[in-house]
Amino acid sequence: MSRTDAILSRLLALHPKLIDLTLDRILRLLDDLGRPQDRLPPVIHVAGTNGKGSTVANLRAMLEASGKKVHVYTSPHLVHFRERIRLAGKLVSNRQLNAALEHCERVNGGKAITYFEITTAVALYLFAEEPADFLLLEVGMGGRFDATNVVEHPLGTIITPVSVDHIEYLGSKVAGIAAEKAGILKRGAKAVIARQTDEGLAAIESEARKLGVTPFVAGQDFEGFEQNGRLVYQDNDGLLDLPRPRLAGTHQIGNAATAIAAVRHFGLPVSDADIAKGLQTVEWPGRLSPIKGKLSALLSPGQELWLDGGHNEAGGGVLADSLRQMNARAPKPLVLIMGTFANKDATGFLRHFGDEPVAVFTVPIPGDRAAWKASDLAEVARGLGLKAGPKRSVKSALEAAAEVKGARVVICGSLHLAGNVLALNGTPPV
Repeated sequence: MSRTDAILSRLLALHPKLIDLTLDRILRLLDDLGRPQDRLPPVIHVAGTNGKGSTVANLRAMLEASGKKVHVYTSPHLVHFRERIRLAGKLVSNRQLNAALEHCERVNGGKAITYFEITTAVALYLFAEEPADFLLLEVGMGGRFDATNVVEHPLGTIITPVSVDHIEYLGSKVAGIAAEKAGILKRGAKAVIARQTDEGLAAIESEARKLGVTPFVAGQDFEGFEQNGRLVYQDNDGLLDLPRPRLAGTHQIGNAATAIAAVRHFGLPVSDADIAKGLQTVEWPGRLSPIKGKLSALLSPGQELWLDGGHNEAGGGVLADSLRQMNARAPKPLVLIMGTFANKDATGFLRHFGDEPVAVFTVPIPGDRAAWKASDLAEVARGLGLKAGPKRSVKSALEAAAEVKGARVVICGSLHLAGNVLALNGTPPV
């Protein structure tokens, strides 16, 4: 076990629950740390169910294209914890991370606090100690009572598409979930809202009115769409004809448009050329990413290997739509390799694919959290009319997929599984 993992194991034992949504504990620790949340560079706070990380990645790429130094906080990580904390453009070093973890552990003094709360305090402490031009701060879960919601005066807030996820904590109604996400809105801070369902948007706008905030809304105030292989963005300030985002998938058009809307609505120092460069250089591993290396070598010539960490019903929908677009351009038989956690709606995820997969191979997810058994997940897939069978591991599933000539093989269903895949492949995020 590494030093980092040993510290994180101790922190995990400080609270009996992994998630316990309230701000009391982190505010107490931040006070004891000297209130680092008051010493941050301008903050852009991002909540939503899907697309948070991709929107943040696009924004970071655009700001860095303009020469700005950017702190970034995202979760979860895929392979190594330090992926969550980017200091002025670079992942935090193991030395810096361990020192900050141990400092916050000492200051906390063994008091009850959840893993995400204390590690968020660590991130804020690090961000306050190193200069940067901006901080992109991604919500972990919900918004109103998320540990990141301690910045009183952000430069701006963003809410990406809201759908049903984490129902045991946020409920099963989109309106209620959206209202919780809208808890990050702040009086005096501009807000950009990605395209939402009618009920989701109504809930967000209701929360905004209470704060005197007039949100900048996709479909009303700005729009982004693909045309002739390009991204066209339009708002009241004019139209931009831009390169298509480097990130694959039709949903990335909306994520990129949300990031561009933030650049323009928040008045960020980013030129149109910087926006274009950011779209061409953005990276966000594990989100419909092509995989090359040890695992792709298990497939047959002419096959493709892709990885996507989407894990809820909406994630299944955007993945299925993106794969249909791929297939329209370059037809290939589709094979899914899927693993997901037991609290996820596997039926909702898979139903979006119709009868398009020629095979679904289900796999377990290594680790402590409860995951669907591969046999049970295969039964769910068969109940939808899919040809499905369980496999012992990702490697054995790939070996089975290799028998489908010319297939497009997609590993999907979980960011945790995506991290396992990248580790197996020897290609962790850097």
